[in-house]
Amino acid sequence: MTTPVPRETRGLNRQMLGKLLVIACVMFGFGYALIPVYKQICEVMGINVLTQKDGTVAWDKNTQVDTTRSITVEFDGNAQGPWRFRPVVSSMQVHPGELVTVLYEVVNTQGRTVNAQAIPSYAPQSATPHFKKVECFCFQQQTLKPHEARQMPVVFFLDPALPKEVKTITLSYTFFEIAGLSQAQTPVVQ
Repeated sequence: MTTPVPRETRGLNRQMLGKLLVIACVMFGFGYALIPVYKQICEVMGINVLTQKDGTVAWDKNTQVDTTRSITVEFDGNAQGPWRFRPVVSSMQVHPGELVTVLYEVVNTQGRTVNAQAIPSYAPQSATPHFKKVECFCFQQQTLKPHEARQMPVVFFLDPALPKEVKTITLSYTFFEIAGLSQAQTPVVQ
């Protein structure tokens, strides 16, 4: 035979159950709210960022063009692989804040498909944070079919905060083949 639970104990048990339910709800709410807080902290500190923001900039339509200054921007292309790679123009005059488009040409000289990536570099280095690319073929890998020729754009502007002593900027790309098997070389798995 079971002994009946005293009324006082039942009341204490209900009170404890209520407290545990409140604690569980608060813990769930805290965990749920922690996700956006964590994302904000990571974004502010620049850590654990899953999307590449380096060089990717939204064009601000209200940016004022500084027509009192002209910067010479020189373009260079280096090929490390089976293609010809060069800018369409070797240089141009750009006003800070002005949106500019320049084209690079690439020709795959091989009879096979190749995957490639372009890596930019800037001279002088002090100009690097002021060179803002809105669109660039360097943001993603390129797949070139056999003997394919392609023109690829770079859309950019120079930040008006560019130091006054900078009169010439060189934008250089090294275009290289990505290691690994291309689609034409993929082995058949049995």
